[in-house]
Amino acid sequence: MLYWYPATKGLANMAVIRPEWTQETDPYAPPDQRGAAEKFSRSPGDLDAFVRRIAGASMDEIDGVINELEGMREMLRREAEQVSLDLAAFASVSQSSMSAMKIISESLKNFRKGPSDGR
Repeated sequence: MLYWYPATKGLANMAVIRPEWTQETDPYAPPDQRGAAEKFSRSPGDLDAFVRRIAGASMDEIDGVINELEGMREMLRREAEQVSLDLAAFASVSQSSMSAMKIISESLKNFRKGPSDGR
């Protein structure tokens, strides 16, 4: 049997579907559904191993997030460099087109006035 648990994470609503807890020794089952032997068999060594396993998994996840962030930083650095180069090229083309428009404008003014040979 599957149970549906509504859960929220961030801004999106999510539905988490979990199987019914069938294993008597599942350490992740809710406390009221764990086996009787599980409730009383914890020793300091078991707890230490459990904490180390959880801490190790957390550290691995943190390392993965750090690697992703470093990759994103490098990608953003490359994109910023490309945007900077594109902006410099655009400024150069814009300046050239302004100069060309000025030359064309002056030529059209002279063309409308006619030749300046005294006629």
